[in-house]
Amino acid sequence: MARTILIAKAHRMLNFLRSRWFLITLLSLITCGLAVGYHNTAAAVKSIQNVIRSGVITPIVLFLMAFSLDSSQLRASFRRPAPVLWACLINMGLIPLLGWSLIGVQVADHFRIGVMIAAAVPCTVAAASVCTRRAAGNDAISLLTTLLTNGLCFLTTPIWLQLATGQKVNLDSTALAQDLALTVLIPSLLGQIARIPKPAASFAKVRKPMLGVIAQSGILLLVFVSACKAGNELRVSNVSREIFGLAVAWLSCISLHSVGLAIANHGGHIFGFAPSDRIAAAFAGSQKTLPVGVFLASSPAFAAIPFAVFPMLMFHASQLVIDTLVADRFAKRDDDMTDKKIDSVQKAAN
Repeated sequence: MARTILIAKAHRMLNFLRSRWFLITLLSLITCGLAVGYHNTAAAVKSIQNVIRSGVITPIVLFLMAFSLDSSQLRASFRRPAPVLWACLINMGLIPLLGWSLIGVQVADHFRIGVMIAAAVPCTVAAASVCTRRAAGNDAISLLTTLLTNGLCFLTTPIWLQLATGQKVNLDSTALAQDLALTVLIPSLLGQIARIPKPAASFAKVRKPMLGVIAQSGILLLVFVSACKAGNELRVSNVSREIFGLAVAWLSCISLHSVGLAIANHGGHIFGFAPSDRIAAAFAGSQKTLPVGVFLASSPAFAAIPFAVFPMLMFHASQLVIDTLVADRFAKRDDDMTDKKIDSVQKAAN
């Protein structure tokens, strides 16, 4: 009996680690990166950056993510585009606008810019679909929203950053748009083109979990390098002030995601979307992608602002926790409604 209980506990622990490994590793690498950066010289941190280059890893990550996306499901979303358009409006319009409004409450320039970067980047590639499936939502809507927001971010993201931060940094919107086109748009298009041959599509479908792990591992490398850079800057910073600013920025990120999630969901109610469509629009409309955010925060335009990456890291970690809980609640509600329908049918039959 005792052995059976131990085996059951071990299985639960393994399932927990399997489903939460990315979040656990993300938080661990942020901590380790800060420690490595804090206790090493700027030259040592620079050598780490030269080995793990965001301009190389980010396109690879986005290519793998796009390659693993099954775009054959998108035809139904094109026939009913309203939920997708609503999700894109929330993701590319409302959340950046709300982020702009929160710039004034941040206590330092790097957090002001970091919050705006987090608000202006497109929808995340993997997490939106995972949460949508977990909540029994329409995965085609989250897929199409992901493709559209990532495909247009080379235009929309520089515009928002220029409007909100142009007076605080010397931002070359044209150069930034070109970087995003080369780093985000082209790898994403190539990823979809690469899966056109049937053998490639079959490989992507069968090996999707493996491709996801490789892509997420690339993201974790980018996070570690950014944390090292920030940790090195902590050596010469006012730590107590940075911690307070970090807390304000984190609350801002949680607010941005939560408000976007709520408005996307309630707006779907108002517009009369089907529950599965509303769920997908809520997740895809409110989530933000980590690799593009880390790439931007590490780009030459923000090279002098090392802590700008932290709001993006906090936004991503927060949305993973929040949306997992929300997805489970949506799924439970869906199960409860199904049980009620079955009960009512059984009663009518009797």
